[in-house]
Amino acid sequence: MNVLVALPVLLPLLAAALSLMTGRAPGLQRVIGVFVLSAVSVIAGVLLVHADTGGPVVLQLGGYAPPFGITLIADRLAALLLLVSAVVMLAVLVFSIGQRITDYGRGTASTAFHPMYLVLCAGVSLAYVTGDLFNLFVAFEIMLSASYVLITRRTTAPRVRSGMTYVIVSLTSSLLFITMIALVYTATGTVNLADLSQKVGQLSPGVQTSLGLLVVVVFGIKAALVPLHFWLPDSYPTAPAPITAVFAGLLTKVGVYALIRTQTLIFSNDVIWKVLLVVAVLTMIIGALGAIAQNDLNRMLSFLLVSHIGYMIFGLGLFTVIGLTGVIFYVVHHITVQAGLFLVSGLVTRHTGTVSLRAMSGVAKAYPLIAVLFALPALSLAGIPPFSGFVAKIALLQAGAGVATPLAYVVTAGAVVTSLLTLYAVARIWVQAFWGKEQAPYPDPDPTDEVTVGTGSTSRGMLLATGGLVVAGVAIAVLAGPLSAMSERAANDLIDGEPYRVAVLGVGGE
Repeated sequence: MNVLVALPVLLPLLAAALSLMTGRAPGLQRVIGVFVLSAVSVIAGVLLVHADTGGPVVLQLGGYAPPFGITLIADRLAALLLLVSAVVMLAVLVFSIGQRITDYGRGTASTAFHPMYLVLCAGVSLAYVTGDLFNLFVAFEIMLSASYVLITRRTTAPRVRSGMTYVIVSLTSSLLFITMIALVYTATGTVNLADLSQKVGQLSPGVQTSLGLLVVVVFGIKAALVPLHFWLPDSYPTAPAPITAVFAGLLTKVGVYALIRTQTLIFSNDVIWKVLLVVAVLTMIIGALGAIAQNDLNRMLSFLLVSHIGYMIFGLGLFTVIGLTGVIFYVVHHITVQAGLFLVSGLVTRHTGTVSLRAMSGVAKAYPLIAVLFALPALSLAGIPPFSGFVAKIALLQAGAGVATPLAYVVTAGAVVTSLLTLYAVARIWVQAFWGKEQAPYPDPDPTDEVTVGTGSTSRGMLLATGGLVVAGVAIAVLAGPLSAMSERAANDLIDGEPYRVAVLGVGGE
């Protein structure tokens, strides 16, 4: 059983190498990618069942005893997010195959897309299951290296500009990350997360707070927290829809996961909780206001992405069982809903030939299925009952109301306002893009690009992938009871921290 923890990382890397060697056989590349991500999804499901019923699954690579060796661990939180992420990565791959962004041009196989996509998947998996800070850094670098290639494929002037912004910000955050690791190791003599949970508490309060705030800055950049969010709305919208979907659905959530793991296990501090609450309300409000100010559909969705990261930080900053339960449920909901919305945006753009809301009209009349695929995740994002977004927000609002401090009340009120602003934003998209008289599509601005827009054609694979994610979002609402119970068990583990330490270090921390 323990060896299964390594397979979500190892299988995509091996498949990436095989895919690179079969670069001129596009059909084989596609089969490899779909098969491997399907296998990762099954493995993640097995790990989740075992972690929930039998405790965390731990693998010590090379047989070295912790904290000196490399530890891989799948507890309830890691296994749950690994499963959801694997399903989303599989759906996005199916969409990209249908959209043919895996091709250089008409009928020509790409040697780059499939290997880089699989490397990205390996990085995401490693981030969830790694048990030390340095390999968390390695996981982020694997993800970023692959994302550099994916976001700048088929280079045009807008993509070069957005790609440069993305690369520069990512390199800066990586520099801060490795500096943070050096400082933590200097202060404690270890980078193992379970070992750090014991040794950081022995440091002076000032050092603990300083290191904890540096961790918030490092992962805050990667999670796009205000005021460190500026790079995201300028980077994501220019990429093809499936690339944007997987970035929005997963990469920012990996940053959120890193914050949850480090701030609950290692840097539990009242000052940091207050900082997180302030950052949460600023992220929610500023992101939502930025969204309603946009005319570009993808930029609007990007600002909504930023805004809803604030909900997750809100629950983390409360540091209560119900707050963390809401965070975990919200992350699961948001991964599927946000990725689904960006895929729908790709369908809309493909049919209308534009991302400008002012230039869109009548999509619901011309393509009613696409309208349904947009409406369901949009209502969930806005928190309309009985969708999963409503369930997650109710848990967070209950948690905020249960913490009797003025700051918690302010952030709770901000969460309500943000939900209303989100509803206004998605209603505006509906009114401008889906209602009204049907318009002729704009001509394809670049007929040689990998995405043919304005053609009115959508492959079955694209509809199947988008519909699958939308159905997954609805299923989360249907299964809200069991998922909430599992999220609560994971939240209790985070608050306690002992199950994680014992699984890695053994009883007594030895």
